[in-house]
Amino acid sequence: MAEIVLIHGIAQEQEGKASLEYRWIPALADGVRAAGHDGLADTIWPAGRPGSPDIQMAYYGDLFKRKGAQGGEDRLTDLPQEEQDLAASLAAEWLTHAAERDNPDQKTAKRQLAHLDPTHPPQGPKEEATRAIINGVAKLKWFAPTGMAFAERFVNKSLKQVTRYLSEPELYEKIQQRVLDLIGPDTKAIIGHSLGSVIAYEIAASHLKAPLPLLLTIGSPLGLQTIIYDRIKPQPPEYPNLVRKWVSIADRNDLVAAKPDLTTLFDRNKPAEGVLESAWTVDNGAKPHQGEYYLRKAQTGKPIAAALDDAATR
Repeated sequence: MAEIVLIHGIAQEQEGKASLEYRWIPALADGVRAAGHDGLADTIWPAGRPGSPDIQMAYYGDLFKRKGAQGGEDRLTDLPQEEQDLAASLAAEWLTHAAERDNPDQKTAKRQLAHLDPTHPPQGPKEEATRAIINGVAKLKWFAPTGMAFAERFVNKSLKQVTRYLSEPELYEKIQQRVLDLIGPDTKAIIGHSLGSVIAYEIAASHLKAPLPLLLTIGSPLGLQTIIYDRIKPQPPEYPNLVRKWVSIADRNDLVAAKPDLTTLFDRNKPAEGVLESAWTVDNGAKPHQGEYYLRKAQTGKPIAAALDDAATR
């Protein structure tokens, strides 16, 4: 069982547990150090020394690999029609939020919406309507740092993985079990990034057996009401009653974190001692959704240090 459980996000199927831990744990130590806790940061990294907290990545990216897939594995048309519709709705919401929010992609998103209303897709086959929305999203610099061809593949991969997690019970259970295998009475924090924040929330809300000092969600899409919020478990969503403190951190230019203020969405059944802090709080520069960039910030390191220090003094 781990003291800190890390849960990665989308598009990590070519990574592994060790490689992700090698990037995330030093970044986490940097965040704790930035928050003014040098001594604690030294125990976090290098990892594995006497006195180091047990920090482990709940890796599930391999579950999205398909044996024998040749190049076409990220096509949304491989999904059942219901899942394709969900993916198109998620893409439309991304595009809409990009147009509404003051961010580097706002003008591009508005231009796309000028000839594409994502709430009323183009006439014709559903596949064409879905592709039109995907193309609109893929034109955003947020998704296309290295060109349009890469962007379309990344958008398709992202949409497909989120959709499959929400729609396929067998995959859902396997991913959840990977996380649950690392959680025990000594767990002090669960940290989830992107899709991993959705997984982290659902675990915290439905499966904890003991109080958890910290739930930390970074770059979280939990505020996407019609696509994520209305489909997560439990329904209606509520504050995880065994979580002492929930901190959700977002970069203003992170389009996945479409609605950073989760306080009104998750205040149902919140215990008197429960604390939820959620707002625009960091600037990750050119990579607003990068998990390691979030972890290196003092705003992230502060609650992590508090959870570990609190555990050490009890």
